[in-house]
Amino acid sequence: MTTQTHEPPIAQEALDHVLDRVELRLQDHLGRERAQWTSAPTGQASAVVPIDAVADLVHAGGKRLRPAFCASGFLCAGGGPDDPVIVDAAAALELLHAFALIHDDVLDASPLRRGRPTVHERYAAEHRARGWRGESRRFGEGVAILAGDLAYVLADTLTADFTPPARELWGELRTEMIIGQFVDIRSAAAASADLPLARWIAVCKSGHYTIHRPLALGAALAGRPDLAPAFEEYGVALGEAFQLRDDLIDAFGTSESTGKPVGLDVDQHKMTPLIAVAVERDARVRALVAEGGDGGWDAGRLRELLAETGVRAEIEAHIDRLVKRAHGAIARAPIGESWRRILTDMADRVAYRDR
Repeated sequence: MTTQTHEPPIAQEALDHVLDRVELRLQDHLGRERAQWTSAPTGQASAVVPIDAVADLVHAGGKRLRPAFCASGFLCAGGGPDDPVIVDAAAALELLHAFALIHDDVLDASPLRRGRPTVHERYAAEHRARGWRGESRRFGEGVAILAGDLAYVLADTLTADFTPPARELWGELRTEMIIGQFVDIRSAAAASADLPLARWIAVCKSGHYTIHRPLALGAALAGRPDLAPAFEEYGVALGEAFQLRDDLIDAFGTSESTGKPVGLDVDQHKMTPLIAVAVERDARVRALVAEGGDGGWDAGRLRELLAETGVRAEIEAHIDRLVKRAHGAIARAPIGESWRRILTDMADRVAYRDR
């Protein structure tokens, strides 16, 4: 996160301090795991492949939104910046995010992530280059599934010191993310252009897991369950705005700016709120989506229609309303003024980003 000059220096310095420690924790945690497996018996050097796949993705960068929101929730609730529990919690969230991305790339057949080949593409290419037996695609996807599973396990090992309320939130966060992902691919397969369902998926798959639950987890670790209602209102609204921005970037952005392919939601028949709104507003879109299936859905034509319908402006206006709602929730939250300003600024950066 970029430090803005108007942000309160003491609060921002505390947040930056925690996030710097999170980076070191990630490096140490992954490095220790790799060191354990490099001592495997001779001939088993490949044991480090799944660890390296996770580490390569984590160290390739990313926005670190989940650690930032978790640390903010903890600090604004009175937690100290030197408490190791928040560093572990924020690092665990980033590893959980790596798990989600690696598996999501398999589900979406995405070739790029953060400007690099995705895990399944990289290891499918290695299989082909070495002339190994079997199907290269299945090998690459197998490596990715296992690497994602490993990231999930490594995330969980960082939660040993969670309080019971924090452990409960951690479980809810993981379950929501996976259920939301399932409903997402199911609605795509069923060609279900249902706007309330599309919005529910956006909140469940991304909103809770990206903003609401990390904030609430941080507050729970600091012993401030009273912040849960304000963080839920803020997080759910901003989480939906975050996902809607993703939809717009996917439909109208470029791979050069995002570091990953664009247009995948349309190509994969994802029933995003963007497409659901377009179905409601435009008979041509409605007819295309009604055809359904890989044989009948003209993805190129649908992308053209999305640009013509004016749905982009409607989604932008809805994002504005969601951001206003998030701002209002934080304005009423029982936290310090400095943290209100920081979380308000974070809302703007999340909702109006370009990648």
